Amino acid sequence: MIPNEPLLVSLVKMVDRLPDPPQAPKKRARGRPYLFTDKLFLKALVIMIVRRLHKVGELLSVLEQPTAEMQQLRNLLTQAGKYPSRRTWERRLAKLPDTLPAQIGCLGRHLLTLLQPWADCGRAVAIDSTVLRALGGMWHKKDRLAGVVPHTRIDTQAHWSKSGWHGWVYGWKLHLICTVAGIWIPLAADLTPANEADNVKAPDLIAELPLHPLYLLGDLHYNASEVDEVCFHRGYTPVTTQYGAYPHTGTGVEVRRVFHKLRSVAIENFNELFKGIFSAHEQVPTKGKTATKRWALGAVLVFQIALWYRFEHQMDLRVGLKPFLKAA
Repeated sequence: MIPNEPLLVSLVKMVDRLPDPPQAPKKRARGRPYLFTDKLFLKALVIMIVRRLHKVGELLSVLEQPTAEMQQLRNLLTQAGKYPSRRTWERRLAKLPDTLPAQIGCLGRHLLTLLQPWADCGRAVAIDSTVLRALGGMWHKKDRLAGVVPHTRIDTQAHWSKSGWHGWVYGWKLHLICTVAGIWIPLAADLTPANEADNVKAPDLIAELPLHPLYLLGDLHYNASEVDEVCFHRGYTPVTTQYGAYPHTGTGVEVRRVFHKLRSVAIENFNELFKGIFSAHEQVPTKGKTATKRWALGAVLVFQIALWYRFEHQMDLRVGLKPFLKAA
């Protein structure tokens, strides 16, 4: 059945139904209280990701177009009869990236309850990071140490990392945890400069997982005391690549080999799917940590919302996501 409203409008409306992540009580900040809720700016982020609008000015220019769809979207971005000013858009969208990891984790747990990916298989998740190339040129080490920026297109907030597949890359790392099952559900995500170690960021991601027994599958970078400690306290079983020369002959090597194959198929295929949908194989479309984190984590959130929408409309959850979002 063809819906009566544009697909993008339907996706934006789903933001109102997002579960709210738990928040620690905090002291009221000085200044005027917020008039607009965070969900209003999450709606704007969904529009930005789907329509590939990477700056606030681009978003506002598109929303000003005199079409029926834009009128519907402007109504969804109005609260108590008021529409945010440009300065409010800029300020609140700049603060949004810090809240996205918790929102992604909360929606991920909600999707687990709805989609039941572990109904007929073991509970396992895969953790990994994937590199994203920075917009503009590369800031070479000799220039970085000297404090010299050869040209203004260089994103000085990005950093270098060496990938086993891509070699040296100047850019960012998208850290991800997803399910190992028939349905790939992102459960946790964050973005850092490319030089941040995977095992250092892993505890923050693991904290967003549900509190019941899980196998956490990772490569050698996650064979670290920080990961083992947080898994122990949350009741998870980490299964990571072991140190030493191949072939390994220790206890459980055949079982670990099966787990490593599952991890590789799940997280690497998900990374390729994600990059294909959001055109992340080349340079990212944004400059600076705030804008890049908003874009990358916003794309993960949109992926989750698309899964949710397709589940409710009894659509395939693995095939057709890219044309589905392009059609929006």
